[in-house]
Amino acid sequence: MGTLATNLVSPANPKLSLPSLSPHYLYVFQRRNSKKLKHASAFPVARLFGPAIFEASKLKVLFLGADDKKHPGHNIPRTYTLTHSDVTSKITLAISQSINNSQLQGWYNKLQRDEVVAEWKKVKGVMSLHVHCHISGGHFLLDLLARLRYYIFCNELPVVLKAFVHGDVSLFKEYPELEDALVWVYFHSNIPEFNKVECWGSLRNADQPSPNSLNHQNDSKHNSNVTPEPPCVEDCTCCFPPMSSIPWPSKDLELENGATTIQQQRR
Repeated sequence: MGTLATNLVSPANPKLSLPSLSPHYLYVFQRRNSKKLKHASAFPVARLFGPAIFEASKLKVLFLGADDKKHPGHNIPRTYTLTHSDVTSKITLAISQSINNSQLQGWYNKLQRDEVVAEWKKVKGVMSLHVHCHISGGHFLLDLLARLRYYIFCNELPVVLKAFVHGDVSLFKEYPELEDALVWVYFHSNIPEFNKVECWGSLRNADQPSPNSLNHQNDSKHNSNVTPEPPCVEDCTCCFPPMSSIPWPSKDLELENGATTIQQQRR
């Protein structure tokens, strides 16, 4: 998740500060601290994965063609695009009808791939939030750091979800039941181990830190044994939007389509 972990959150202990997790930093950090790590390896782990809190002052919210009080299941798509700037140390959350591609341009964003994008879906009358994270694929540095990126995303996603709720506060005040919607997290990776869909429970609870962030795969809070409910095959009024507004490459979208197929086979 790159430097997103540094600037969106702050450690519970103010004397500790989360380091930048760019590939360059990790290389220099390991070289300069290899001897110290042999004797105190637990210390940097605590710094990377320690408890974190949401800082509203670092969040900038943009409404781009989205009504701040229009229900996302009423014929107007609603998506979230969250990115980070090293220059301003600010987090930008765009709330719009489709992904804000202008936030994802530039060589630095393509190198880091620390964005989080999400969309609201209504399937058979039930609302849910679908969150997408890019773990690896695209260049070798992402592949090399795939496991670390996966754990960082898992550790920091509760804070990202809190940013969604805080940034879209008018919507949740108008429709508080949306906080009871299920959160589905899609981890996109060219490594099968990290290419998965997980149910994080209701949004109200999903934005709470997990006690087992360091051992996420054994965390009962997040369930990878269930799949999202598939939309109706024919045209209907109980499912919206009919197509995902998140433009992931076709191979990544197979992850969601595969989950849908499994759910249909269970019926």
